[in-house]
Amino acid sequence: MRGLFKPKARSPVELVRYANELLLFINRNEEVREQKREEKISELNKTISQMRTVLYGNGGAEPNADACAQLTQEFFKENTFRLLVVCIPRLNSGLRQCATHVLANLQRQQVKSRIIASEYLENNMDIMDILIPGYEDSDIALTYGAIARECIQHQCVARYVLESENMRKFFDYVQNPIFYVASDASATFRKLLTRHKSTVAGFLTNNYDWFFEAYNTQLLESTNYITKRHAVKLLGDLLLDNSNAAVMVKYVSSLENMRVLMNLLRDPNKTIQRDAFDVFKLFVANKNKPSEIIGILVANRTKLLLFLDDLKLDKVDDGFEEDKALIIREISICESFDPSSMKMENCETED
Repeated sequence: MRGLFKPKARSPVELVRYANELLLFINRNEEVREQKREEKISELNKTISQMRTVLYGNGGAEPNADACAQLTQEFFKENTFRLLVVCIPRLNSGLRQCATHVLANLQRQQVKSRIIASEYLENNMDIMDILIPGYEDSDIALTYGAIARECIQHQCVARYVLESENMRKFFDYVQNPIFYVASDASATFRKLLTRHKSTVAGFLTNNYDWFFEAYNTQLLESTNYITKRHAVKLLGDLLLDNSNAAVMVKYVSSLENMRVLMNLLRDPNKTIQRDAFDVFKLFVANKNKPSEIIGILVANRTKLLLFLDDLKLDKVDDGFEEDKALIIREISICESFDPSSMKMENCETED
């Protein structure tokens, strides 16, 4: 007989309100009986799963646009987003994954042509101050990292994180000794610096000194292969982006920066050598090279040309060979305006 009296399915609005009720209970009652807590978490698991079905559809059935809009509007109106983020550490791994899917979908939902998530986050930026420091707890790092990357899709959020103290913390997060935490932090760091080009260009311009000093010393000169590899690849992508043209010119006009890249050219790893070359060539190709950079290129010309001529990749790369030929030619015709010989310590190429 029980099958004849199945409870009526909750509407999208009712799902959100019930989830809100469950989350409030979980968040406020830390010392409640374990059985009671498990019951509430089980109910929340079912409710979040039902939300995911509304947003993603079920099997062959496509999601209903009206239902998605109702759920989205209610979710942010009731502040359920914040509650769910705060409660993540108390949830099991399966529920965390399901919640991440729901929060990711909600970032893209439109209600009457408006991105509700963006409006909500603009008024609740402190949520990012919960998500980003999640990298300090390996248990929740991947969940909070995934949610943070979805939030960064919104330009206002990316700008907030870039301009906050959280940005400085990434230089530690990407060097976390736990590999999966460091890799996830690197993915978020990259997204912050590549997703919104005009915002990133403004950030790099206004924060040039501290950012690149930290980037060089903590990342490019790291003893960790993975850290160094991610950093040199990202640096190349940043400097070669047209949006960062002014930053690129400033970076490649620095003798200290060239020293860092010349050392990376000598790295035993071919991938790092290749990516370092893509940055080093910018110093050489710069039509307005400072005299001290010209002096170093001239003073070390013989060794540089021998080194570059011998620089080979594991795989054939026609683009690399063409670029290398141009750089070799540019170094060959460099003329120093300073008659005195200049030697650069710690970056001379090996015989």
